[in-house]
Amino acid sequence: MELRQLKYFLTVVEEANFTRAAARLHLAQPGVSAQIRQLERELGQTLLDRTGGTVTTTAVGEAVLPYARAALAAVEGLRQTVDEFTGLMRGQVTIGLVSGAVADGFEVASVLADFHEDHPQVEIALTEDTSERMLAGLRLGELDLAVVGLAGQGPLPGVDLQVVVDTPLVAAMAPDDPLLASAGRAALPLRALADRSLISLPRGTGLRAVLEHACEQAGFEPRIAFEGAAPKLLARLAARGLGVAVLPELPPEEAAALGLRTLAVTDPALRGRVALAWPADGPAAPAAKALLARMRQAFPPARSTPA
Repeated sequence: MELRQLKYFLTVVEEANFTRAAARLHLAQPGVSAQIRQLERELGQTLLDRTGGTVTTTAVGEAVLPYARAALAAVEGLRQTVDEFTGLMRGQVTIGLVSGAVADGFEVASVLADFHEDHPQVEIALTEDTSERMLAGLRLGELDLAVVGLAGQGPLPGVDLQVVVDTPLVAAMAPDDPLLASAGRAALPLRALADRSLISLPRGTGLRAVLEHACEQAGFEPRIAFEGAAPKLLARLAARGLGVAVLPELPPEEAAALGLRTLAVTDPALRGRVALAWPADGPAAPAAKALLARMRQAFPPARSTPA
């Protein structure tokens, strides 16, 4: 009995078809069939029922399944343990990145490039998505780690976090906006935005969730006129008078360069928080563990910026 025969057997069961299984294994279909028949001869039992439109397991095949899976898992665990001791890493790491995170000063590309240079056998897959979908992906095992926006302050079930950005959110507008009419005004209550067209990140991002939750608490539903994935785009729309953008706090010189004026938001004050996130039981593969450690070092825990 060979491990490859168990792998072929499991793949055929998962695909319920010899042709699809062979394509997934990048092998010729007759070769896969021959190896499984050899396995059946060695065991003295038929494992697969080939008579129907789809391939199914026989009673013996169903009983064998958990042992085949356990054998392959044990071999993979053995390889990972040896890799950890020798420093050799291979496989794939899947990372999620919330829309707009790069604009917050994350040099993700540099961290990934350095990691790839140190571990060229590791394949890195990077995807950009909303925070909601990426948090779900972490819980389902579809992602190894992610950079997400947070909607609240509390812990999240099934996920561990390292908050790397914690900054006030401001209302950004054109210099002639009526909200700036009050002399010396530096802040405005959130309720003042109830009848205004707002510009925000898309639904599913942490910043959007913070805004919607705060507006609900203040007793109104926000009127989102424009939305986009890049905070700089939102700022430009606001500078042209198309609405009030809710953004992470901008340095005064940056706001002036964009043609914006900003006001702090109160009652309640809003904060934008971005975090590294990973499954609560930690990434399983050594490569994912190593990359997580590299990113936690590159993006240390944030100190809250005063409102």
